[in-house]
This record gives sequence, structure tokens and C-alpha cells, in this order.
Amino acid sequence: MATDNTKKPATDQQAPGNPPVNIDGYSKQNPPKSVDTPTEVYNGVPPIYTPVTPGFKPKDYVPVGGVILASNPIEYNTNRYTVRLKVRNTGDRPVQIGSHFHFFEVNRYMEFDRKKAFGCHLNIPATTAIRFEPGEEKEVELVSYGGKQRIWGFNDLVNGYTGGQDTPTYYPVKMKAFRKMNEYGFKDVSEDEADAEFTTKES
Repeated sequence: MATDNTKKPATDQQAPGNPPVNIDGYSKQNPPKSVDTPTEVYNGVPPIYTPVTPGFKPKDYVPVGGVILASNPIEYNTNRYTVRLKVRNTGDRPVQIGSHFHFFEVNRYMEFDRKKAFGCHLNIPATTAIRFEPGEEKEVELVSYGGKQRIWGFNDLVNGYTGGQDTPTYYPVKMKAFRKMNEYGFKDVSEDEADAEFTTKES
């Protein structure tokens, strides 16, 4: 019986490195061959593709790793409800609050008008935070959440809708959260009382 020793192109396309997932390599059986695919792909060499749409090219030279800044300032949290509150750390440990933590549910030893903070987080850039040392007082600005405005987790006070629209579940969730806040010992003081306390302490 005769044996066909004629060399044939490989039918598997193999490439090392990182395709869409981080693995050591991958193999594709019977890859499609097009006029733009180099012949070397059939010898185990991955193709080199030319992007259909050229990438952005800056007017001026930018070194590798350089940063191109927009001419206009970056805006965030525009056209949302905001409120400024005076906050005091009454505990004996530092408390650091992240940008998107539901401020109503922060550490129970933080004293401020929690009802006004319902459905809000710090109005600061994402991934940043504000730190309160023991006994430290600060004024912060809060902003309402965007999106569906449903809050879950944190200190388990809410777990529901926190927006301002009249919905069947809004007020029950809000009232339940206020009740749990008091039951669990989260410090709360009205803004008027906070102003009086701050003035007395500073005078």
C-alpha cells in the first residue's frame, strides 16, 4: 500500500500568549483562510491584522506613556440632588469613607443628619475617599445615586429603592431604614442641632 508523503499545510492555527482570556496558548482547528491572512498562519504563526479603522493620531508628538488632556473640564454628577452636611467622628478609631459608600449607612459612630443622607454618597471622584480621625469634624457634600438607585448590602439598613420618585416600595423602605438605624444605634442628629453643637464646641 503506497504512502502519501506529500507535505500538507497544517490545519490547526496555534498562537501563544494572551487571547481574550489569560491562558498560555490556544489552538483553532481549520481556521478560515482569507486574502488578508498571511500564509505563515498555516505553519503555526499567528496572523498580523491591520485595523480597519486607523487609531487616534494626536496633532503634536506624544511620547510613549504620555497623556493627552481634553480642552474642556470633566464634569461628573451633574444635575443631581446634592446636600452639604457637618459630620463628626465620635469614635476612637479613624474612619475612611469611600466615594460610593451609601453615606446614610456609614460607621455608627459617625454623627450627622442621616435622614438627609438617605440615597446619597460623597460627591467626590470615584475611587477616592475622605478620612475622619477620632473626634474630627468636617463638612462634606453628598450627591444622590444615579442609575436605578437601588441600594443593597453595606450595613443592611436599606436593601431597596432610595430615589425620590413616588413608588409603591419607596416610603416603606425609607421608614424601615430609619427604624433600623435607631435600633442598631447609628448616631443621628438633625442639621439644626448639629449647627448648635458645632458652634458651642468651637466658641
